[in-house]
Amino acid sequence: MKKIVQVKIYKGEKYYVAECVDLPVVTQGRTLDETVQNIREAIELHLEGENLDEWDILPDFSILANFELEPIYVKA
Repeated sequence: MKKIVQVKIYKGEKYYVAECVDLPVVTQGRTLDETVQNIREAIELHLEGENLDEWDILPDFSILANFELEPIYVKA
């Protein structure tokens, strides 16, 4: 059973976007803090009333977020 739910966060055109790797959950926010808060709430709502065994997730799961940065181009 998984204790960690993985989330990918990246900068969209206007907002930060967070999407789960293991669950069909996506959300967004104006700031990184808001995005992290929104993804935690979205995951909890998605799993509410679900049998966590079916999702292979432990009840006291943690969230691991990876933030994708834009490449930096340096002039030579």
